[in-house]
Formats: sequence, C-alpha cells, structure tokens
Amino acid sequence: MIKPNNCIEGLIPYVPGKPVEELERELGVKGAVKIASNENPLGPSPLAMKAVERELAGLNRYPEGDSFYLKRALAEALGVKPENLIFGNGSNEVLELVARTFLTEGDEAIMGEYAFIVFPIVTQAVGARRVTSPMPGLTHDLQDMYSRITPRTRVIFIANPNNPTATMVGREELEWFLEKVCDDIMIVVDEAYFEYVDDPDYLDTTSQLDRRRSLITTRTFSKIHGLAGLRVGYGIGDAEVISYMNRVREPFNINSLAQAGALAALEDTEHMEKSRRVNALGLEYLTAELQSLTLNVTDSRTNFVLVEFGRDPMPIYDALLREGVIVRPVGEYGLKTHLRVTVGTQAENERFVAALRNVMGK
Repeated sequence: MIKPNNCIEGLIPYVPGKPVEELERELGVKGAVKIASNENPLGPSPLAMKAVERELAGLNRYPEGDSFYLKRALAEALGVKPENLIFGNGSNEVLELVARTFLTEGDEAIMGEYAFIVFPIVTQAVGARRVTSPMPGLTHDLQDMYSRITPRTRVIFIANPNNPTATMVGREELEWFLEKVCDDIMIVVDEAYFEYVDDPDYLDTTSQLDRRRSLITTRTFSKIHGLAGLRVGYGIGDAEVISYMNRVREPFNINSLAQAGALAALEDTEHMEKSRRVNALGLEYLTAELQSLTLNVTDSRTNFVLVEFGRDPMPIYDALLREGVIVRPVGEYGLKTHLRVTVGTQAENERFVAALRNVMGK
C-alpha cells in the first residue's frame, strides 16, 4: 500500500469540534451555546452580508486572482503598499505559505510550547524540525527563544496575543527581539487578535516593516470582523518576501464571496467598535465570575479566556455539553488542566457561568 512521506505520516491532524446540530442530536439538548472557537458572537458585519448577497449572481465567474480591490483597500487602511500584502484562505494558509517558502527538510523553526497549533503542523508538513521554547506564565519567553537559535534556524513563530493562552508579549521585549535576531531568519508574528488589544504596551509589528525585511505579520477577518466562515487571512511583509510567497500561492485562493465580504467589513467601523465593546464587557464579566469560583484565569488580551481547573477538566467539559454549553478542551496544546472559553453575548456568558456553577456544585 502506498504511504505518504515520513513527515506527513507522523503528523497529528487538527481535530475540529463537532457541529452544534450534531451535538444537540447526540446529547438530546436544544439551543446549545457554542463558545469554543473564538468567533464573534455578534455575527458578521451587516455591510459584509449585503456585499456577499450582491456577489451571488456572479458565481459562474472565477474570483479575482489577486484580490485586487480588497488588496488596495486594505493597503490604504494599513498605510502600506499593495505589494506588501498577500491573502490566504484564512491566516492559516498564509502561515502554510511561509513554511513552504522559507522552510525545507532539515531546517528548524522555533515556537512556544503552547503556541498556536498551526505552527507545528505547517513546520512538520515540509519536513522541518520544531524547536520548542518553554512558556513560563503561559507567555512567550523571547530571551529563551533567542537562545535556541542555531545555524539551522530559518523561521521563528510568535503569536501575539497567543492562542490558546490569551497572553501578550510587551513592546520593549518584542522590539528587542526583532532587533537582535539576524536578518537571515524569518520572524512571523501572528496578530489574529490584535484588534481586541487595548494596551499601550502592545506592539503593532507592521510598524517595524521598514526596520526589518525578514518579518511577516499575519492577520485575519475571522475574528473581530465575524467572517470566519468565509476564510480570509492576510500577511504583511517586505515586497520581495511577499513576491516569493506568491510564487507558491495557489491561484484563486480567495473566493469571490470572501473578497466582497471582507472588503465591505473593512469599511464597517461601527460593527468593529461594537464588537470591541461587547468583548471588553464580556471579558470583565467572565474573569470576575470565574475567579469567584476560585479558578485561575489568564489575563486575556483576546476574545477568549483560558481557565485552569487544577485537574483533568474533561469531566467538566462533558458535563457542560449535557448542559448545552460547548467550550474547548486544549489538551492537544499540552494544557492538560485547562479549558478555553470564548467571550459570547452577555446571555451566552451568563448561561455558561450558570452551567459551570451547576456542574461544579456551586
């Protein structure tokens, strides 16, 4: 029987959660609340929905191959040139393009032990070696990551803020790291949650593009814009770096509905501001309620919280399912005593807290 190459055979695939409807059928519950995937509880931008509807009549045509209009609008919004941008089927594809462009068999990529799970997947898929840096306090330790650089190091992945820990690396430490690491190593900073950050100590790494050519910032329309179902992510980097990535990018990788929706969502500042307000209030509520249950919660800079139970959380997870509340286990990240909980609407947040109190006998 034919076998895949060695790096693929040993790869552990990402395991998504079941559809809400399937869980309701299996468990006999109705009206389940899904707060597991860091989605925007307000839904997509109303402007995006109208734009997608208008685009339906043109589905017999291939999409614009280079996201022409979206690229120009986003470049203007970010203050960069169109040639500094590349789009992917979600930011996951942009991360895959980084790996396919800059890593090969025998190379090394450094990442945190609790970093975004796509980092090790795309690294191993091209035959490169994952080098793991401990994350004390569940936060990237950039000094430790720097100490692990070898002549084989080609890429360093950092998620800021990080999923699933919700933690952030500060401005001074990240600026030091970007300055210290030599230019023949590509630094990838995944900023999928940057729109939710309200902290003057946060460094928007697009501000560093003029200082470092070997830097790629990845972002997404899946989170605050509420377009996770359309899959639109993007990378920002040096024009020559982006041109290399475009050589391995598949044509027509962003469908026409996604392009139209993202372009409209970019203009919907009202939806973005409302999403930020709802998230900030939800974070405050969930953190206070969880701490009242004597549970440890990371200081979140995202739209989710990471909750530490001090024991195997799977019985709690299973009991919450039977209460009609879906959260996310994170054992595959190595976090064996934690659950990740997305900030929902206030009604969803209250339902989760009530269900958790019931499950824990409190």
